[in-house]
Amino acid sequence: MSATSAPPNPESQDAAITLYRLQACPYCERVVRVLNDLGIEYHSRFVEPMHSERDVVKRLVGARTVPAIVDENTGVAMAESANVVHYLETTYGDGTEGED
Repeated sequence: MSATSAPPNPESQDAAITLYRLQACPYCERVVRVLNDLGIEYHSRFVEPMHSERDVVKRLVGARTVPAIVDENTGVAMAESANVVHYLETTYGDGTEGED
């Protein structure tokens, strides 16, 4: 397999964007899809399934909800999939939101 035909590996430990997420969460997967579609490197951190134990997320974005991102490029930290998708598409995309 040549280097040009290998699929991109968007998930990187050194990425500026960290995505806080749960396994099998459809809202988290929506954000993953947008990150991948835009070719944005990111690092996933899987959080506690128990809402009351997501203190790391609350400390970063002010709420225990996921998905949540921290973007070291811009200093933005936010939660809620619709907000995150809008932010990613306007900051790293062409400025318009895609179809879901």
